[in-house]
Amino acid sequence: MHSTNLTATVDSAALEKSIAAATEAVLGFRQDDGHWVFELEADATIPSEYVLLRHYLAEPVDAVLEAKIANYLRRIQGSHGGWPLVHDGPFDMSASVKAYFALKMIGDSVDAPHMVKAREAIRSRGGAAFSNVFTRFLLAFYGVVTWRAVPVLPVEIMLLPMWSPFHLNKVSYWARATLVPLMVLAALKPRAKNPKGVGIDELFLQDPKSLGMTSKAPHQSWGWFLLFRGFDRILRVIEPLFPKKLRARAIEQALAFTEERLNGEDGLGAIYPPMANVVMMYEALGKDENFPPRATTRRGIEKLLVVGEDEAYCQPCVSPVWDTALTCHALQEAAGPEALARTKEGLDWLKSRQVLDLKGDWAVKAPNTRPGGWAFQYNNAHYPDLDDTAVVVMAMDRAQRNAGSGEYDTAIARGREWIEGMQSRDGGWAAFDVNNLEYYLNNIPFSDHGALLDPPTEDVTARCVSMLAQLGETAQSSKAVADGIDYLRRTQLPEGSWYGRWGLNYIYGTWSVLCALNAAGVDHGDPMVRKAVDWLVSVQNRDGGWGEDAVSYRLDYRGYEQSPSTSSQTAWALLGLMAAGEVEHPAVARGVEYLKSTQTEKGLWDEQRYTATGFPRVFYLRYHGYSKFFPLWALARYRNLRSTNSRMVGVGM
Repeated sequence: MHSTNLTATVDSAALEKSIAAATEAVLGFRQDDGHWVFELEADATIPSEYVLLRHYLAEPVDAVLEAKIANYLRRIQGSHGGWPLVHDGPFDMSASVKAYFALKMIGDSVDAPHMVKAREAIRSRGGAAFSNVFTRFLLAFYGVVTWRAVPVLPVEIMLLPMWSPFHLNKVSYWARATLVPLMVLAALKPRAKNPKGVGIDELFLQDPKSLGMTSKAPHQSWGWFLLFRGFDRILRVIEPLFPKKLRARAIEQALAFTEERLNGEDGLGAIYPPMANVVMMYEALGKDENFPPRATTRRGIEKLLVVGEDEAYCQPCVSPVWDTALTCHALQEAAGPEALARTKEGLDWLKSRQVLDLKGDWAVKAPNTRPGGWAFQYNNAHYPDLDDTAVVVMAMDRAQRNAGSGEYDTAIARGREWIEGMQSRDGGWAAFDVNNLEYYLNNIPFSDHGALLDPPTEDVTARCVSMLAQLGETAQSSKAVADGIDYLRRTQLPEGSWYGRWGLNYIYGTWSVLCALNAAGVDHGDPMVRKAVDWLVSVQNRDGGWGEDAVSYRLDYRGYEQSPSTSSQTAWALLGLMAAGEVEHPAVARGVEYLKSTQTEKGLWDEQRYTATGFPRVFYLRYHGYSKFFPLWALARYRNLRSTNSRMVGVGM
């Protein structure tokens, strides 16, 4: 299929026209202060939870907003009758239960065809009893199920010492931020106000009040699961006997933890689930809607809404730092006076958002490391992440190299120092924490989602290696780089790909690692690189693009799962192949032609499919910016490499 060299068929004038159109379109999304932020869409769960939160609190009904959310939920209902986690994806029980509940709460008749279809889909798969733990907690708040249906979460966990088997600093930041207010709620066991009195008993095949605990999740081992299930049963008996003073002290500790990290209108953890839990927690504690921490958090939730003429939905969070940093990379590749001038403004905006004066939760395991990272959102100082930090540093380094300046030297040095201090002992890097390797905790009943931890991953490790290498380090000069490369060598899969934790999936991981290996000076002839190139070429679609389905995250590992081509995944594959020295490969020319031929008149690309990952198998993301800046980046790099003699990518990504 790839035997003929098609490089000559790429028309240079048409390529330049395509790059110019995409550049102009991306520049058009720039905010007034110089940054970029695109919509970040998840599945039906977050907008459904938003609706149910309002009715939990008995807030005044906003009929116009609810009608728009209902339109959105009806549109994304799957042909199977339920709601998927990704565009055109399979039925998901929890998303379907929440969407049905929200639509019924909004006022959709249970006899409406779409509601009948949803109810039949849910019941035919065993009913709402098969919802996950998070959904069960919501149903317990509404009194649909009893508290016997959820794991015991004693708030006294707040008082445990670090050496105990379970400690907040042994789980991921997102779990930590979600759990703390949820434990207060579990202690107080409040009931939703629910002024309409809406319930969903009809989604169960049995009396929902008879529901017991969840079954073992597929990722959990029987030994660990039974041990933790035994602990849960013991706790269920002894929890009511805990001294009241101890409980009061634990709740105080939970409030102190929360209030230190409330983060203004950006919210606890700057993500929706902890923010919603905080509002419900204060409600349960008797704090009215004017209580400042509650009111501020509630306003922050409103800022997550995307409201259009006919539809509305709630984002899980916002991604301005990530969007701005990646856009700056794409614009630097595209070049041109305006693109570079706007890049400079974007980087200046990013410079002001570096966290330099606050040691977040990460410092518990890295106490001797100075802060210096960037968060994903506008403000989230307690929880900067390594992926954003590495990408920002590389964009700044590239810009000042091109300009011959040193204005970002201090920011770059602090970012580098923080990343070097956050390398885990296995040689890899995680997203937010260091040495978060307590894998046994994914077997506790609460962790039926399998995403309780934040261990090192191939894609983030690759980004950190890329950054250090772009700053001049090699495996010979830097133990961190050497250990990182060893980690990547160990984690390559037999067919040649790498896992992608935060992007979907093996295409994303393989692109990330090939960029890192190239930057670190690993020879393009290295068997590790050749296997990866051969694999990428082998999974190219007949139309010249690349695509991958979310089902590739299945536990019974089968590797890459083919899917219709997308612009972002095609761009990743192209950038990976070019990093491996394959600019002349016919597969690259075909990929470039795919991007050119699918570009719209506005200079952009239509992409309905989800290509990013929140939690594998549980929660996926559609970054609306990915189809805008990644294809531009790939096309511009192809043009730039063809105009040089070396054909070598000289930067980290």
